[in-house]
Amino acid sequence: MEFKQENPDNQEKPDKRREELKGKVLRLKDLVNYSDGTVASRMIISRQAGNITLFSFDENEGLSEHTAPYDAVVTILDGECEVWIAGQTHRMKEGETIIFPANVAHALSAITKFKMSLTMIRE
Repeated sequence: MEFKQENPDNQEKPDKRREELKGKVLRLKDLVNYSDGTVASRMIISRQAGNITLFSFDENEGLSEHTAPYDAVVTILDGECEVWIAGQTHRMKEGETIIFPANVAHALSAITKFKMSLTMIRE
């Protein structure tokens, strides 16, 4: 899996782009584009307390099994994916949300191209 973060070379531009989102009505799935053969991301909120990041996955892309030290809320914004949490498989589609528990192994894989929002709150 190749991972591409939007505007990775310019630290000033992403901050400005996040500021431009404030106070506006947003369609989250329109804020991150699909990219052939890869995963793309766009952070829309970044604070010490946590962050919100949007991801787009091309078909057959995914994130390998891993753990995180904090609970994470994932909402599917477009398309379909499979999610694995502690050995259980869940098929998810647009509008559905799941919570990845802290320190529990999880992974996901695109069934179709899909977009998701990831909200991580640090304790």
